[in-house]
Amino acid sequence: MAKWLYRLGVWSTRKRKMVITMGLALLIVLASLGLGMGTSFTGEMTIPGTKSDQAAKVLNSEFPSSDDGGQIRLIFKAKNDSLTSEANKNYIRQALKDVKTDLSVKSVASPFESMTLSADKKIGYADITYSKPASEVDEHSKEHVLNIAEWLGKEGIQTEIGGSVAFSEIEVGGISEVIGILIAFMILAFTFTSFLAAGLPILTAVIGLGIGLMTVIIGSNFVSMSSFSITLAVMLALAVGIDYALFIMSRYRQQLAEGYDRETAIAQANATAGGSVVFAGLTVIIALVGLSVVQIPFITMMGLAAAISVFVAVLIAIILVPAILAAAGDRISPSRENRWLRKWSGSKKEKTSEDAWSRVVTRKPWLTAILCIAVLTMCTLPFLHMQLGLPDNGLKSTETTERRGYDLMAEGFGEGFNGPLVIVAKANHSDDPQAAIAQATAYISDLPNVSSATPAIPSPSGNAAIITVLPKTGPHDIRTTELVETIREKADQQNNKQVEIMVTGGTAVNIDISEKLQQALPKFALLIVGLAFVLLMLVFRSLLVPIKAVLGFLFTLGSTLGFIVWVIQDGYLANMFGIPEPGPVLSFLPILVTGILFGLAMDYEVFLVSRMREDFTQTGDARQSVKSGIIHSGPVVTAAGLIMIAVFASFIFAEDTIIKSMGLALAFGILVDAFIVRMTLVPAIMTLLGKSAWYIPAWLDRLLPNIDVEGESVMRENHKATSGFDQTIKEKNLREVKSRG
Repeated sequence: MAKWLYRLGVWSTRKRKMVITMGLALLIVLASLGLGMGTSFTGEMTIPGTKSDQAAKVLNSEFPSSDDGGQIRLIFKAKNDSLTSEANKNYIRQALKDVKTDLSVKSVASPFESMTLSADKKIGYADITYSKPASEVDEHSKEHVLNIAEWLGKEGIQTEIGGSVAFSEIEVGGISEVIGILIAFMILAFTFTSFLAAGLPILTAVIGLGIGLMTVIIGSNFVSMSSFSITLAVMLALAVGIDYALFIMSRYRQQLAEGYDRETAIAQANATAGGSVVFAGLTVIIALVGLSVVQIPFITMMGLAAAISVFVAVLIAIILVPAILAAAGDRISPSRENRWLRKWSGSKKEKTSEDAWSRVVTRKPWLTAILCIAVLTMCTLPFLHMQLGLPDNGLKSTETTERRGYDLMAEGFGEGFNGPLVIVAKANHSDDPQAAIAQATAYISDLPNVSSATPAIPSPSGNAAIITVLPKTGPHDIRTTELVETIREKADQQNNKQVEIMVTGGTAVNIDISEKLQQALPKFALLIVGLAFVLLMLVFRSLLVPIKAVLGFLFTLGSTLGFIVWVIQDGYLANMFGIPEPGPVLSFLPILVTGILFGLAMDYEVFLVSRMREDFTQTGDARQSVKSGIIHSGPVVTAAGLIMIAVFASFIFAEDTIIKSMGLALAFGILVDAFIVRMTLVPAIMTLLGKSAWYIPAWLDRLLPNIDVEGESVMRENHKATSGFDQTIKEKNLREVKSRG
C-alpha cells in the first residue's frame, strides 16, 4: 500500500492542475444535482419486528384509513375566564375559520364540537389536518398558522402548537459550526506557525464535506434516510477531513525540514502519513458500516451516510491534498513561518530524547496508570443506571412553542395525555369476537398507573378493537414503561388464547426501540473489540499492544456514556451545556458513539504507537521508544484531538436535543481518548510492559500478512537512493532550510 500511495503522491504532484480542477468540477456537478433534487429525509425511527411494530401492522390492517395527511394541533389556554366564554369562543371560531382559507387544509376539528376541553374548560385543542403528508406541509401553511396563533395571543388566549408537522427544523451550518472551524483554524495556525498552511486543511476538508454532503443529499432521494444522517455526516466529514490533511501536511513539512525536495517530500508523506490515514479511515468506515449488524434500518442508513463522508475525506487527503501542497510550493514550507505565531507559540525546540510530558508519564508509570484508571472508572459509574429513550417535545426548550404546548396538554389533561398507549386486541376463531375482546381486556382499566381507558372501538370487520389508555405518568417515566410491560405480561398469562392483545403508539414504539438498541449494544461492542484486536495485531505485530488498545477503548466508551448519563439524564451541568430538561439518553446514541469512537480511537492509537514501534525496531530500547512516540507524534495527536473537540463541541449549541447530545458525547469522548487514554495511559502501560509489549509468537508472525502502514519500505528505498549523488541535493536543501530559520 505504501508504494502505491507513493506513486499516487507523485502523480498528484505532477498533475496538480488537473487534480484540483477535477476536484472542484466534481463538487460543482454534485452541488448542482443535490440542490436541484433537494432533500428527502424522513423523521421515521422505527424498528421492524418489534411488538409495537407488529401491533401497528394489525392496526393498519383492521382499521384502514386514507387519512395520512400531516396534522397541526393548536393548543389554547384562556388567560381570563374559560375557553367557553362567549368572547373566547368567538375568537377561536374566527381563528379556525381563517385556518380553513388555506387550500391545503383538509379538515379542522373545533374543541367545542369535538369536546377536546379540559375539565375546568381553561385548556383545549383543535386539530388541523392537511391533504399532504407532514413532511410536505410548506412554509406558507406554517406561517399562516403561526400568524393566527400570534393573533389569538394578543386577544388573551395563549396559543401553542403541536402535532406531526415540525416547526423547529434541524439546522446544520449555523454560527456555532463556523466558530468551531475558526477554532480549528487557530489550532492549525499555532501548530504550523503559518496562517496559509493552517488554511489548507480547512480548505480541503470543506471541499470533501461538500462532495460527501451532496452525495448523501442525492442518496436521500432514492432511499429512506433519517434527517439526522446529514448531521452525523457533517460532523465526521469536518473532523476527519481536517485531521487527515493535518497528518499528511505535518509529515510533508517534516520531510522538507530534513532536506528532501518538494516532490519526494509530498510522495513520502503520502506513503507514510497517507498510509496511516487510509488505515484509520478504513477503520472508521468499517465501524460505521458495521452498524448494519444491529439490523435497525435508520441506524444502518445513518452509518452508511457517515461512512460515505469519511470515505470522501480519505480520498481528498491522499489525492487532492498532495496536489494542493505541490501548487502551494515554498509558501507553506517550514522556513516560511509567521513571526507573530512563532513568538506566541514559543521557539521551536529540537526533538530531543525527552520532554516534560514524556518524563512525567514514563518516570512514574504505575502512578500514572492508576490515576488514569481511577478517573476513567469514576466517569463510567453513572453508565450503570443509564435509561434510553427518544426525545419528544417535552424535552425541548421552553422557548419553543412545541414545548409550551406539551406542558399545556399535561396541565389540562394529565401527564399521560402526551404519551397515550394504543391497545390493539384481535380475536381469532371466536363466535363472538367483541365479547371475547371485552372479557380479555377487562383487566387493563384496573392496572396501577392507568388514568383512564376508553371503551373498545370495534374494527369494520368486527374481529378487532382498539382501546386508548392514558397513563398517570408521562412518556419518559419509568412507571409508564412498567405499565406497558405489565399489559403485555398479563396478556401472555391469560388462558384465553383466542384474543391477541398488543400495545403500540408513540410511547410503546419508543420503549421497544430503546430496548432493542440496549440489547444490541453489547453485541456490537463485542464485534468492534474483536475487529480492533485483529486490525491492530496486523499493524503492530504484537499481542499485548492490541489488548492494551482494546481495553483503552472500553475505558473511553464507558467514561463517555457515563458522562452523558450524568449530564443528560441526571441533569448535572445541564445548564452549562444548554440541556433544557433532564431526560433519557438518546436511544441510538450508545451504538453511534461506540462505532464512531472506535474508529477515531484507533486513529490516535496508530499515529502514536506506530512511531513507538518504528523507534523500537531501530534501537531495541522500549522505554526510549515510548518517549520518542510522545515527542514526535504527541504534538500532532494533540492538535488533531483539539480540532475534533472543537468541531464536535460546536454542535452542542444546536437547538435540537438529538444533535446537542451527539456533539456532547463525541466531544467528550475525543477529550478522554486523545488526552487521558492515548497520550497518558497508553504510554504508561507501554513503559510498564517494556520489550514484552512487542512480543508475538514466531509461528503467528509468519502467518500474519505484512501491512506496511508506516511506509517503512518506501523510506528504506528512498534512503538508499539518497545515499549516492542525491545525498548532495538533500544536504543542500537541508542547509537552505536551516539558514532561513
